[in-house]
Amino acid sequence: MSFGFGIVGCGMISNFHARAIADVRGAKLIACFDTRAEAAEKFAAANGCTAYTDLDKMLADPKLSIVTIATPSGAHMEPAVAAARAGKHVIVEKPLEITLKRCDRIIEACENAGVQCGAIFPSRFHDSSVKIKKAIDGGRFGRLTLGDAYVKWYRTQQYYDSGAWRGTWALDGGGALMNQAIHSVDLLTWLMGPVVEIQANTATLAHERIEVEDVVVATLRFASGALGVLEATTAAFPGYLKRVEIHGSEGSALLEEEDLKAWDFAKPRKDDKAILDQMKQHKSGGGGASDPAAIGHHGHAIQFRDFVEAVKKNRKPAIDGHEGRRSVEIILGVYKAAETGKPVKLPLASDPVLKARKAGKKK
Repeated sequence: MSFGFGIVGCGMISNFHARAIADVRGAKLIACFDTRAEAAEKFAAANGCTAYTDLDKMLADPKLSIVTIATPSGAHMEPAVAAARAGKHVIVEKPLEITLKRCDRIIEACENAGVQCGAIFPSRFHDSSVKIKKAIDGGRFGRLTLGDAYVKWYRTQQYYDSGAWRGTWALDGGGALMNQAIHSVDLLTWLMGPVVEIQANTATLAHERIEVEDVVVATLRFASGALGVLEATTAAFPGYLKRVEIHGSEGSALLEEEDLKAWDFAKPRKDDKAILDQMKQHKSGGGGASDPAAIGHHGHAIQFRDFVEAVKKNRKPAIDGHEGRRSVEIILGVYKAAETGKPVKLPLASDPVLKARKAGKKK
């Protein structure tokens, strides 16, 4: 069985989608869409697919089975809903959308159409992440006590100036947290469990002409009672590898990008030595710490492979729309806590009304 893929949005991230599709057996990139004809045609020439500037015409292709959404974050909903209504399965690049209402419309459209919906979070598929999750589920950490995520990256002013949508509430949906650190937010809550309370501070300290934060610090309380710290920035020169740390009463693990830097348990097992030996041989590259284009596509490929299998077997993908929505809710909770100076409880009853977002729209 072969699956024809189409990509909506021909910016930087579309190249990673194309490479990932090429690595999936039974998948073929057959179409791309962009409102800018030159961008669509250039991408199509590089990837051997058909370029469209009319989304409805692309979606009418009967050979098209799966559509990936690679537009700016606040422009995910419209093409995702259109694809679902056309009977196409939908994969949405992170974040699923920038408000809960827009996330819910994507999820609802896919469910009503009977098509699969996936949200891109490749960090969950890394071997090191899977090992930690398995150890948590197996009780090796004892009682979880502390879960932290640190994303101390660097982006130049030119990065934000390179696109009119960058650094805006309307299309970026937020700054260092919504755009860069959302992968770590997703990974942290996947490992530690649901977040139930947030306190936070945000600031814009090193960049001009942006509406959103370039520094954020938040403290989290998880449903288990464990606590956590979330730090994210695009103003930490020269940019460092992201870290996730998981601690419990009987074990700890430290993850730096894809590499396990610590793997310590009160009750060691035979396979721990093999894991430690494997750790010594790995060394992650720079990731996206200082260059947004310097990331690998292998995580996307693994996730696309899972999505194709989900379509074949009519099961939910590993990360569906509801899972994608969860990190957006946490991030919106952080923004609300920072704006009000008060703790915010999750789940949110509705989208928080952020004064910063409303002010941004007036500019």
